[in-house]
Amino acid sequence: MSLFPSWNSTYTRTSLSQTWTLSPPQLFHTHFPFTSLPQPVIDSQCRIVYICRNPKDVFVSFFFFSQAKSPSLSIEEEFEQFCKGVRVYGPFWDHILGYWKASLDSPKRVLFMKYEDLKRDSSFHVKELAEFIGCPFSPEEETQGLVHEIIKLCSFENLSNLKANKIGALSVRDISIRNDTFFRKGEFGDWKNHLTAEMADSLDRIIEEKFTGSGLTFSDS
Repeated sequence: MSLFPSWNSTYTRTSLSQTWTLSPPQLFHTHFPFTSLPQPVIDSQCRIVYICRNPKDVFVSFFFFSQAKSPSLSIEEEFEQFCKGVRVYGPFWDHILGYWKASLDSPKRVLFMKYEDLKRDSSFHVKELAEFIGCPFSPEEETQGLVHEIIKLCSFENLSNLKANKIGALSVRDISIRNDTFFRKGEFGDWKNHLTAEMADSLDRIIEEKFTGSGLTFSDS
């Protein structure tokens, strides 16, 4: 089953204007906050899938990616900036809440997923995703094991071992980022190996303050 016959991955500013000329269906990947999406996207009926992680794991992942890209700040310095909301795409709590609220307002258009849930029950959520984009699995496809084949193809183990992701680099402005930098562990809960108790408590307080009343919660296990 081909969900997307053609697609366009992460785009840069120079190619943004060209994306609207591509033939549908199109699949785009972006880190933009919901409020920063181009107006044509906001006004359209396109479906949006947002995947978030426990903020503590988000920070750890970001820190190691930053170190691999251009080492500069210590983990304590990076943590202070993260807690202040000093990030390229804005404070993490605004980013998450923007898509969370959009999913509550328009559940048929915005699907909010958690990385931890995807890892725990991949089969259920792959079928949920297929249903959401209008391409549900048929009973025959499920019997044939197509869901599990897709999970296997999209697994961290498979993707991280592809030759294309082991060699080469992505050039962003004047920075070259090795392709293998985008793959580290693919697990959740790794923050426990890197954050001190004080850092974890500090981030927990921010999470409680920013997300109280939203209905959105995060699990540490």
